[in-house]
Amino acid sequence: MNQERLIKRFMDYVQIDSETLNEGAFDDYLFEELEKLGFQVAKDEAGKVIGSNGYNIYAYKSGTIDAESIAFSCHTDTVKPGIGIKPILKDGVIRSSGDTILASDDKAGIAAIMETVTELYESKEAHRPIEIIFTIAEEGGLRGAKNLDYSKMRSKKAIILDSSGNVGSIVVKAPAQDKIFATFNGKPAHAGIEPEKGISAIQVAAAAISKMKLLRIDEETTANIGTLIAESATNIVCPSAKLIAESRSLDNTKLKNQTDHMVECMKKAAADFGTTVDVNVESMYSAFSIPEDDEFLLEVRQILESCQFKIKLASTGGGSDANIFNQRGIKAINLGTGMTGAHTLEEHISVKDLTDLCKAVKAIACQK
Repeated sequence: MNQERLIKRFMDYVQIDSETLNEGAFDDYLFEELEKLGFQVAKDEAGKVIGSNGYNIYAYKSGTIDAESIAFSCHTDTVKPGIGIKPILKDGVIRSSGDTILASDDKAGIAAIMETVTELYESKEAHRPIEIIFTIAEEGGLRGAKNLDYSKMRSKKAIILDSSGNVGSIVVKAPAQDKIFATFNGKPAHAGIEPEKGISAIQVAAAAISKMKLLRIDEETTANIGTLIAESATNIVCPSAKLIAESRSLDNTKLKNQTDHMVECMKKAAADFGTTVDVNVESMYSAFSIPEDDEFLLEVRQILESCQFKIKLASTGGGSDANIFNQRGIKAINLGTGMTGAHTLEEHISVKDLTDLCKAVKAIACQK
């Protein structure tokens, strides 16, 4: 492995701005790289659908090993603040300069994939058919994966490289998520002269929230209020309050129960105050759970163990493109990449983890 080139590749990638819905420049860069490496490369119109200047990338290259193809997948977008990233390598660890994220989520995975296929192109080493799927707008809704054209995919199994944890960590369970959008309808009145004629939307929302089970519900279920907006003058009884919440669970039935509970709290509070609430529930993605004796999981586990990686089967509280892939009939597992502190200014990744990730990708790509 050309470790020096791998490090440079990763550091180059993170310096190409690609915050969510602004992935176009980075997508173009990867598209051109893949074409030069002999891949059949295609793009789609997902960006136009969701308001991004980027696109999902589909790349395929036939193999010299008679084996089933496996898709390797990462997302090209980053969270904010992700403009003008300046990576710094010190004492074997790559960090940002401290005023932005690093974007190892998910460019560590992308660098490992691209370095692997570059090595295979140069060495002519035998490998199975390789498919690569790079998605846009994963952060904040998995929108690229939701708008992926799955009929273009040749693989029925996928490796997602988008999890914290050391290389060897395999996410086999991830939750479903609902988002709840609510508008509490109050009634305006002069707060100093005749407040009794009004209905405070803020009070209604507060009453609803006070009755909700929130945060950690059980070992599989969480819920949270993310946004509560109500803007009014202090001398006016507030006529409207908007709330955005979420519920998550590894169990789809528990998710429904938690979401129903939160909605019921809203409706009851509104009724108690003699008003109404407009509620919309959006299913973001379904849960997935891959059994420990699953054939694909056992295959990947065996490959990683042969590379001396310590295996840890993990459950996560967050969603990823793996949720959507599994929902759309592509069996997908999410591998740990070694990234630490994702979505924060303290985000970092060690050179060892980046190198290990590349070794893992190559081992899977070259397995007979």
